[in-house]
Amino acid sequence: MPSVAGLLEQRELGARRRVDELREEADRIQAELAVAELEWQEWVIARRRVVTVLASDGGDTASTEFTPDVRDAAAPSAPRDAVKPKSQVPMWREGQPWSVLSADYQRILQAAGDRARLGQGPLTCQEMAAAFGMDVVPARVEALRSKAKRLVARGWLAEPAPGRFTLAQGVAGPGGAS
Repeated sequence: MPSVAGLLEQRELGARRRVDELREEADRIQAELAVAELEWQEWVIARRRVVTVLASDGGDTASTEFTPDVRDAAAPSAPRDAVKPKSQVPMWREGQPWSVLSADYQRILQAAGDRARLGQGPLTCQEMAAAFGMDVVPARVEALRSKAKRLVARGWLAEPAPGRFTLAQGVAGPGGAS
C-alpha cells in the first residue's frame, strides 16, 4: 500500500505536468494571437488603400468617406463650393478656390505652398505630419499620403519624385490668387 506522502507526491507531479502543458499552450496561443493581430492590421491597411484607390478613380465613396449627421437633415442645403468635412476632392480647374476642399486638404496645400515659397522643395508626408503636430507613425503618415495622392490625382498637387509633394503648376494660393 502506497504511503500518503507518496500519493500526494504523485498528484503534485501530475498537477505540475498539467500546469506546464497549459503554459506551453498559452504561449502558443499568445504567439498565434500576435500573428493574427499583424495580419488583421495588414488587412485594415489594405482595405483603406483600396477605398482610396476607388475614391481617386471616381468610385462611389459615399459609404466610406462621408457619414451624414442626422442634424444635417433639417439644415438648408449648402452651396456647391462650400467646405464639407470629408468631402470628395474635385478636379482642379483654373481659378478654383481652395474653399471647395475640406480643411484637411486645404492644410496640405498650405504646407506645400509654404515650402514652395520658402524655396525648400517638395514636402514628404512625414514632414507634413510633423508640421501638423501629429505623431509621425505609419498610420498618420499613410493617411496623409492617401490625401496627398488624391490631391495629385485631381490636379491640385504634383509628385515630382515618389513620396514628395508640391503644388501643381498653376494652382494658386488659398484665396485663388497666385
